[in-house]
Order: sequence, then structure tokens, then C-alpha cells
Amino acid sequence: MVGQVRGVNRAQLGAALRALRQASGKEAKAVARSALMSPSKLSKIENAKLAPSATDVERILIAIGVSEEIKAEYTDAARTAGTETTEWRLLKRVGVHKGQQEVKALEAQMSVLRMFQPALVPGLLQTPEYIRAVLQRHSLSEDTLNRTVSGRLERQAVLYDSTKSLRFVITEPVLRWRLVEPSMMAAQLDRIVSMSRLSHIDIRVVPLSVQQHDVANHSFAIRDNRMVTVETVHAEVLVTDPRDVEIYVEKFHGFERVALSGDDMRSLVEGIRDDFLREQETG
Repeated sequence: MVGQVRGVNRAQLGAALRALRQASGKEAKAVARSALMSPSKLSKIENAKLAPSATDVERILIAIGVSEEIKAEYTDAARTAGTETTEWRLLKRVGVHKGQQEVKALEAQMSVLRMFQPALVPGLLQTPEYIRAVLQRHSLSEDTLNRTVSGRLERQAVLYDSTKSLRFVITEPVLRWRLVEPSMMAAQLDRIVSMSRLSHIDIRVVPLSVQQHDVANHSFAIRDNRMVTVETVHAEVLVTDPRDVEIYVEKFHGFERVALSGDDMRSLVEGIRDDFLREQETG
């Protein structure tokens, strides 16, 4: 069975996954529940009505209980298919808060996260007020907004899991971009400083004063060198081809090398925080 999956296209993956599940004797509902997806989504994947991502395939195979060899073979088949795009308008239709649940599941399974952010404070480091300001751009209903804010705050529990390595690189303009009033910006910067003191969390800031040799095109997150999520204006892009993932890994390392870390980083952030506080006092 392992050899048969080499070269399989994504349309054939569904049938192969269904055959594996049936051979295991497990019901679709039980597999879907363990794979953190709805039974309808699993059905669409098995019937080739929905192309599964590498993450979908991995979760399904874990739920089925296959060997590591088979899991690696099928997951690689999905991963080398390349890139998927999910438009924000489609995510809004399904429910933005459900997207938070899926990301939370990804972060629970990962060991290493590398996140580059040239536009916003990374979601895992955001204060509730900052989260709300970010999400209000999307014209969400009040109920959806509240549920999505709660979902993002729940995701932040991963920050306190010392078995994981969390590495953030942000650019200095992120610290100065006024999404909330000065006192709230100061509180947001305090949170960054506080989180940076945890031993398993590395937060670095690329200062404006340093000569750059690359361009901060957009944000991206790398999970375990296996997948990259990229946020564009209209959609979220999932990259799983190992050759493309390596491009993002190298880009992250490049910015990481020129970024401030430790006390130097904290000194920069605290200086900007103090500017916000003085502005609040004199305003």
C-alpha cells in the first residue's frame, strides 16, 4: 500500500484515505472527531469533492492509526501538491471564529513556530484591545467578533507550553502603528516585553536603523519546517511544498540575524512604549 501512493494526485488521495479508514474498521464520524473536522468535511475529502491539505491528511491518518511510514508517505503526497488559497470572504462565510479553532489545533501539534510580521503584532502576542481593533476591519457581526476575540485569546495558552519553541521576528514600524489609543499601545508593548522573558519564547525586532538587504513583503508563519501560512490582502495561502517552505525559512533567518534580541530588543520596545505613555499624559 505504501508504494502505491507515490505519485498520487490530490483527487486520488480521498479514495486512498477512505480505503485506509475502512480497512481500519473505524467509522467516519469517529475519525472525523479525532481529526478535528466535521463528518461532512471528511466525506467531501474521501469522495474527492474537497482537496485535502497536508494537515488534513496527517490528522486523518493519525485518527485512523496507521504506521509512521504510511503516514509520511501520504502526507508527503499531499504536501508536494504545493499551495492552497482560502479567500477571506469564504472564511467569513464559514465563520472566522472556526478559523481560530483550526489554527489552535495546528499550534497544539507543532513543536517549533517561526513567525515574521512586518505589519501587525503577531496574534499570539496581542492584547484583547489590539485583537478587537484588528478584527473590526472585517465588518463582522458583534457576536462573531466576540467569539473570534475569545478564540484568539484561547489560542494564547500555547505561549505557556515550555515544550514548544516560539520565535517571533517583527519590524519596528509594527510597534509604532497606531491601531489603538496610546495607553493601549503602551500596554501592548508591555506584553511583548513580558512574553520575551519566557525562556522558550524568542522575540526579535528589526530596527529601522539597520541597513537591510531584503524586503519585508508580508507576514508568514512557519510550523515545524513543514508548512507556511501567508496572509495576503484577499486570502490566506498555505504552502507545503518543501522547496517553497525552505524559501520562507531562509527569509526568516535573514531577518532574524539583523534583528535586535534580549535586552537590546526590550530597550527599543520600552522606549517606544514610554513615548506612547508621555503622549497619553500630555494629550
